[in-house]
Amino acid sequence: MDAVKEYLIQNLGLLLVLVAFVIILHFTVFLDRKMVRRSFALIIGIFALSVIVFTEFYLEKRGLYLLPRTILMAVRYSATPILLAQIIYVLVKRMRLIIFAPSLVLVVLDVISIFTPIVFGLTDTGELIRGPLGYLPYIIAGLYCATLIFLLIRQSNRRAVEIVPIVFLAVSFTLGLILPFVLGKDFSGLFSTIIGVSLFVYFVFTILDVAKKDPLTGLLNRQAYYADVKANRKDITALVSVDMNGLKVLNDTQGHAAGDEAIKTLANTLVKASKQKQAVFRIGGDEFLIVCRKLSLEEVKELVHSAYKDLDATPYSCSIGYSYDDSGTKPIQEMLKESDEMLYEAKALHYQEKAKEEK
Repeated sequence: MDAVKEYLIQNLGLLLVLVAFVIILHFTVFLDRKMVRRSFALIIGIFALSVIVFTEFYLEKRGLYLLPRTILMAVRYSATPILLAQIIYVLVKRMRLIIFAPSLVLVVLDVISIFTPIVFGLTDTGELIRGPLGYLPYIIAGLYCATLIFLLIRQSNRRAVEIVPIVFLAVSFTLGLILPFVLGKDFSGLFSTIIGVSLFVYFVFTILDVAKKDPLTGLLNRQAYYADVKANRKDITALVSVDMNGLKVLNDTQGHAAGDEAIKTLANTLVKASKQKQAVFRIGGDEFLIVCRKLSLEEVKELVHSAYKDLDATPYSCSIGYSYDDSGTKPIQEMLKESDEMLYEAKALHYQEKAKEEK
């Protein structure tokens, strides 16, 4: 009972964070189910690591059981890279199981170290000794951390709501790897807490971000559009309205799955055509808006041209209109009306030309 009490005192913060993590995952309906299942497994792993670390240090303080301590050290050195690999597997899209390969190699070496100290060992008096590969667990963990940050940045849209939690992860994990050398081995007991808190913060940001996104296309949704146009109105120089042509016919003849594929293709085309100062929103159905900030009229026209050109390479077509105002004084609703009027004119022209071709 004393051991349990001591564990709770040392890890109560971590346990509360993990419980909160479980609650958020359970009640958040718009996260991918596969990601949620993997996250639950990750939470179990973090909890297990905290128990292993505590048990190892608990035995060390009392000078008990050299062999069990050696086994626990092998598990701890192996568990940290496995957890980091698991984090990559959870957070990075389309990640394959091959990511676990380096950590599994380390597992083999750690098991061997129980009998032959090639990574670590314990003297007869219970002192830690590092073998010739003594720093390998930290090197592999560091490489996993660097890989995680690189992949998360690469798959992000470089927006603050995505970059801030990634930076937080990078700083937290770096401290978790460096501080044991600076502050001593007692800090190792905090590594589980660092992982738990860092992931909790990351998922909170992720959930906030997902709530702003359209689930079909991954673009920002209507609510995000309303919030965006209220911020720094004077920076908005153009609104670009986009509407897909012939979606109803496509849904009626080929089914809604084909319609969804068309919408996703158009969304990808708009993202490809847009640049850093151009935010793309799906505001409903086959309707899209692009908010342009601090762009010249020529840059807006270039965006429209690029969108048309890229979509011409697909089986689909769209109509586009825009409204330009570099004074920052025209009301957004008026700009939206002008943009939609140009779009309707482009759509009418499209169907007139299509009718002529069918004759």
